[in-house]
Amino acid sequence: MAEIVVLGAGLGGILATYEIVPELRKQDRLTLIGEEPRYHFIPSNPWVAVGWRGRSDIEADVTAVMLRKKVNFLTQGAQRVEPEQKRIIMNDGSVVTYDYLIIATGPDLAFDEIEGLGPKGHTQSICHVSHAEQAHAAFGEFCKNPRPIIIGAAQGASCFGPAYEFAYIVDTELRKRRIRDQVKMTFVTPEPYIGHLGLDGVGDTKSLMESEFRNRHIQWITNARIKRVAADEMTVEQVDDSGTLVKTHALPFGFSMILPPFRGVAALRGIDKLVNPRGFVVIDEYQRNPTYPEVFGIGVCVAIPPVGPTPVPVGTPKTGFMIESMVTATAQNIRRLLRNERPNAKATWNAICLADFGDGGVAFVAQPQIPPRNVNWSAKGKWVHLAKVAFEKYFLRKIRHGESMPFYETFMLSRLDIQKVKVPAE
Repeated sequence: MAEIVVLGAGLGGILATYEIVPELRKQDRLTLIGEEPRYHFIPSNPWVAVGWRGRSDIEADVTAVMLRKKVNFLTQGAQRVEPEQKRIIMNDGSVVTYDYLIIATGPDLAFDEIEGLGPKGHTQSICHVSHAEQAHAAFGEFCKNPRPIIIGAAQGASCFGPAYEFAYIVDTELRKRRIRDQVKMTFVTPEPYIGHLGLDGVGDTKSLMESEFRNRHIQWITNARIKRVAADEMTVEQVDDSGTLVKTHALPFGFSMILPPFRGVAALRGIDKLVNPRGFVVIDEYQRNPTYPEVFGIGVCVAIPPVGPTPVPVGTPKTGFMIESMVTATAQNIRRLLRNERPNAKATWNAICLADFGDGGVAFVAQPQIPPRNVNWSAKGKWVHLAKVAFEKYFLRKIRHGESMPFYETFMLSRLDIQKVKVPAE
């Protein structure tokens, strides 16, 4: 008998649980550890923040699914992982032991690293559905008294697509409300150029994103680091390619959404040889930690180096398709280990992404995600927006039914089904 534990009940953790269950022997036991019984479809959070979706539209209670699959589902959360003892100390003081551990915690949102940043400060977030609900309330108040808007990402962020999406979605919503002409919009990012995305661009994303910003009258500041945020003003330092400060911007705003820096969760930070200095899990080509080979890492919590040096720290994103490939490789390797075989499965680390613009969008394919690439493609059009709505529908249906569907298959089905989808903005 083996005790397998999945730590984290977000995208990677849920998919890992679904894919590992069929690989278990009859005597093995699987435990999933999360902090709540509901899964939230994070890509829909920008829609929640402008009122195009409600919380119940994008969440799924997986308690019954886990019961049916005979998964021990714990929702009190983890306080500390102790890899030497092969155990996890839970928030309620209880202890969970393991033979194999799959870490899928996602990131800790480091709002505290920048003065005034975050939902407890002066900016909004779309990283969690509760943040998006708060952003929706703030946006509703803002629309009664329109002023400048700042949207973007802070230095150290590792995911930039949602910031771009939210800028375009807010622009679309303001036009629907007939108040776009009253709002100056500025996009602030540590990226060295618009459309970098933490990937050094994909296809023609630089010109596509810049063109979209120009068409929508959205100004931008790149190579930016946010110094501090006050109640109605953001101080942003802009550097040149060598990292030398060239200008300090004092930007007034009435509403702002900034993606924060990412770091590893508190339960992992500081564990020597398990995580790097930022708290991200160190893994080998089989998703295993070299020092603790019974520990696997998948998703945003894993340590991946930047695609190249940048004047301001820019993290590498872990997109859904990339995460799903990590999940599949991990499930296959767990299966082999349970049968006394050597792991041999490796994740593809390709990227397929749909970036919604509210009334259009950009799709890109990067194979592999980190350059140089065999495929480096991007395209824009109304179909992307419709496909993302269809993708949400297919994916949530699969989660609610306890089924695992490869991202590529979901992507293709969403493209085929766009004519049947009601656009959320309508």
